[in-house]
Amino acid sequence: MATVGPLELPESGYDAVIFDCDGTLVDSMPAHFEAWCEALTLHGAAGVFKEDIFYAMGGRPTKDIVVELNDEYGLKLNPESVALAKREAFLKKVKGLTLIEEVADFARSLLARRIPMAIATGGSRHVIEKTLQAVGVSDWFDEVVTADDVVVGKPAPDIFLRAAKLLGVAPEKCLALEDAPAGIIAAQTAGMAVVAVPSPLDFANR
Repeated sequence: MATVGPLELPESGYDAVIFDCDGTLVDSMPAHFEAWCEALTLHGAAGVFKEDIFYAMGGRPTKDIVVELNDEYGLKLNPESVALAKREAFLKKVKGLTLIEEVADFARSLLARRIPMAIATGGSRHVIEKTLQAVGVSDWFDEVVTADDVVVGKPAPDIFLRAAKLLGVAPEKCLALEDAPAGIIAAQTAGMAVVAVPSPLDFANR
């Protein structure tokens, strides 16, 4: 498992907990970055997506990121084609994914307490289902909300609001765990308390 060090996780004050997946529950961001690099190279845009920018844009739908890369670098990448290539490249890497230890331990404690839990992710449903299956936690969550389920992705609050609605819990009674700026903004805009999860890379470099 990956580790991010001690997290300040409240034991009370919420009726449900909503987790981001990539970089929060699952240590998958390095694999996602590799998949991005492979997809962009395939489409003649090698090197345009720097790692620091990738992490800053974490949580956002793939197609939205391609549109922004086009605007930033004057490219004409097809968002659908790049997203498909990126998805296929990532799916080849899922068997090597691991949970983030501290977040997984927290989720297990919530299971024991029978507190409702959901996933709220900027990823597509197919990829997230494969990710959760790969790390063996598909049955932990009452609901899984993906970018496929909303019109507007993070940093808009829609994904978190939909997750709360499906759980039957008011947003202000939900605790959210997120690693990316877009996701943190989305959860806060939804009215939720947020625990920011640092990346395993940040912890290793302390």
